[in-house]
Amino acid sequence: MLTLKSLLSASAFGLLALGATLHTDAAQAAGDAKVGARVYAENCAECHSTKEGKNKKGPSLFAGFGRKAGAVGDFAYSDALKASGKTWTEAELDAYLTLPKKAIPGGKMKFDGLPEAKDRADVIAYLATLK
Repeated sequence: MLTLKSLLSASAFGLLALGATLHTDAAQAAGDAKVGARVYAENCAECHSTKEGKNKKGPSLFAGFGRKAGAVGDFAYSDALKASGKTWTEAELDAYLTLPKKAIPGGKMKFDGLPEAKDRADVIAYLATLK
């Protein structure tokens, strides 16, 4: 038979386990900028520069975190991206990096996306450092 003491102990243990899970998920969601720099180099650097004012096939991503989509003045964006009304927040970047063609139908980025959530979180953490 369960006593009040055993119920309280089980509840406390459950809350501790839940807290540890939530902490781990939050830490993963935050991403690792150092790892993100490597993922970026492998997947993004061919088309996107991190230097201010230096566009490649895609626009420079310098200071892109928090910027309105389509705002680099000297880059020829697709009409779909310019009309998207998006601002590059963590959530918008995550959706875009998952499947760019789904996030902005009619966009011209030729990239199939990063399927791993950890890779996306790491790249987003790296992009946030480019100021």
